[in-house]
This record gives sequence, C-alpha cells and structure tokens, in this order.
Amino acid sequence: MTFNFQNSAFPSSPGVYLMRDGSGKIIYIGKAKNLRNRLGSYFKNKNNDYKTFYLLKTLKHIDYILAVSEREALVIERELIHKFQPFYNRMWKDDKSYPLIKISDKEDFPRVSSTRKRIKDGSSYYGPYPNSGDMGRFVRWLRGFFGIRQCNLNFTGQLLPKEDKIKTCFYLHTNKCPAPCVGKVSVSEYKKSLRPLKLLLNRKSKSLLVLWQKQMKDASAKLEFEKAASLRDKLKTIGAISERFSVRELKADDLLYATGEKDALLELKTVLKLNKLPYIIEGIDISNLQGTHPVGSLVRFVAGKADKSGYRRYGIKSVLGQNDVAMIAEVVRRRYLKLIKEKNSLPDLILIDGGPAQLSFAYNALKDTGAKCPIISLAKRNEEVFLPESQNSIKLKRSSLALQLLQRVRDEAHRFAVAFHRARREKIAT
Repeated sequence: MTFNFQNSAFPSSPGVYLMRDGSGKIIYIGKAKNLRNRLGSYFKNKNNDYKTFYLLKTLKHIDYILAVSEREALVIERELIHKFQPFYNRMWKDDKSYPLIKISDKEDFPRVSSTRKRIKDGSSYYGPYPNSGDMGRFVRWLRGFFGIRQCNLNFTGQLLPKEDKIKTCFYLHTNKCPAPCVGKVSVSEYKKSLRPLKLLLNRKSKSLLVLWQKQMKDASAKLEFEKAASLRDKLKTIGAISERFSVRELKADDLLYATGEKDALLELKTVLKLNKLPYIIEGIDISNLQGTHPVGSLVRFVAGKADKSGYRRYGIKSVLGQNDVAMIAEVVRRRYLKLIKEKNSLPDLILIDGGPAQLSFAYNALKDTGAKCPIISLAKRNEEVFLPESQNSIKLKRSSLALQLLQRVRDEAHRFAVAFHRARREKIAT
C-alpha cells in the first residue's frame, strides 16, 4: 500500500520533515523552505530515480517540525540526521556540503574565513549556512565590523611579517584593519575582539548587547565619547540583524515527537515519580571474565534513542578481583565527578544493570560525588526495577513502553561493555 499524500496536511512554511516506514522508524530526514511544495514534489514527479522510488515505496508516515527560517530548518535537519542516522540519508549522501565559518583560534592573531570542511585543528566552526552565495560578503562584513584582520598572512606576535609583504595592503593604509602585522595591537588585545564575534555566531546576541551596553556606559563615564558612539552604532546594528541569527535550540518535545518515544518517557516519569521527563538516560554496566581485564561501559540515550557520541568506556583501576559492585561504584564515581568538575549537565536518569546490591553501591558512589539525579537498576532475571533505599521493586508489564525503553538502555550498555572487554582481551593477548 502506497502512502496517501494530502497536500493540505502540510503548511507552506520552512521546516524539517521526517519520513517513517511501517514500523515507525525514521528512514529519511529532509529540510524545506516550503514544506507543502517540497513534499508535494516527491509525489508529482513521475520520473523519480530508483532511490526515491524505493523511499516512497517504503514510506508510511510523515512528521514535520516547523522552523522560523530555512537556516533554522537546516540546523534542525543536521542535528536530527546526526542523532538518528536514517537509512536513506546515509545511502543518499551527495557531495553537497554547506559552508561554515571558521575562526583559527590556535593562531596568535586568528583569522575568520569560510570553509566546507570541519576538521580537528583547534579552530572554532559555526554553521552550517544554507546560502553559500552570500558567505563571502558576510565573512568580510564580520571582519570589518568586529575588527578582525582581512589578510591570510602567517605570522605571530613574536615574528611579524616583512615590510614588503604588507606595504601595499589596502586595509592597513585605510585603517580598516587592527593591523597586528605592524604591532598596532597585542595578541591579548586582538583576541578580546573575538569574544563579541563568537557571541554573535553562537546566537547569543542578547549577551552581546549586554556586554556592549556596559562597555558603552564605561566609555561615557571615562569621557571616551568616540568609543561610546562607536559602540552605540554597533548596538543598533546588532539589534537590527539579531533576528537573522535567531536559530532556536531544538526542544525536547520536538525530538520526542520526532522519535515517537514520548509515551515511553511519560510512562517512565509516572512510574518512577520523577520531577521531570527522563529526556537523557545514561546506562552503566560492567564486563569481566573471572575478574580479569574488567571494564565498564556507559551509554547515553537522548529522547529514547541511542546517542553514540555520548558513549564512554572505562578501564577499571581501583578494584582487584571479581567485585562487580565495587567496579560499578568506581564507574559512577569517575563519570559524575568529571561532569560536576567540568560543569556539564547531569542526566535525567541513571540506569544500572543489576539488582539491589549493584544499585546500593552505585547510589552511595553517586552521593559521594554530590551529583543529584535519579538512579535506578534493572535486574534481568525478572525484569524488576529497583529504587534506592526501597525494599520493594517495581514490576512492569512486558508490554510496558517504559520497561521496553529501560531494557533497550540496559541491553545496549551490556553489549557495549562486552564488546570493549573482548577488544581489550584481544589487544592484551597480542
């Protein structure tokens, strides 16, 4: 049975569409400037290529998330594709990549440029931006507005370029550049100018306005009227264009709607009497063979789906012999002490693979870290859920969506731990 597309069911607005198969699994994610027109084009075209033909043959349902602009739709699309890795997005990759803005932070005098590749070189990357035609003009405007050098010369604060390299520079002679090449600005002063730029690119225009308002008042108090007037003009400019950079963060409800896991999380919240929806769940397990080469694993589920970028592996350091409960305590202690130290957010729920003993050790270790988040365990024998400091377990029906979600988290933590343990044994054996 083919999908019955109804044009009127979709708005003529920017957004992201999620195509699902008969089981509800997301098979393709796309963005659109006009959802109605884009989705309609799939069904109007009689000469679809074979990939589109099979996509439509598999398609059974379409969800969508509205966006305020095409750029916001692009950001949401990329985030969802990264999280869910739909089959047709992986299969259907083309060579098209959207431009990014790059700040070369490792340099004494960082440059701002556009690129289509994100590499691990210590630089900061922002985007992607859907309109590549305007990117060059936009980058040049950013440099001028925020006082960033326009050239691509390689030099440091200790080793400035030779005079013949810069004597004909238009930006130097027209004062349109801070001119670090001739020592007019120090490394620390130059890098201060990057802070407001990064606030803008991080879509924190409100923080930028607050920063410049304070600097403008300070300048006025010191009778630095030229500086105050310059900041006033910049405030007007940022205030006028801030809407163009307004890309909302994808809300939890949007992702839950996209994944179809909202009912499971709502049930879990109810049965565990949690204060909020367990949007982020972390599962922990241990793997060892008679106490040898013990390892711990941590998996992370976001909106009910595995988020492999949040997986972590632990080689057990402080426990000798076959003492699984102490090993679990070590993993809990290391994980959540680190999150607190780095001021990262805690999960909404921690799931331990095991029964009351495993949970007790994990709970006490969590208390030692000072982390305050709910923690439970799931015992495989009777699929019972245990709560800290409680004599009674919770027994959910096998058909319970909440139980099925906990089982997926528990089983994935176990799989990940066993795979790591096997790889470690093989490595030691060789």
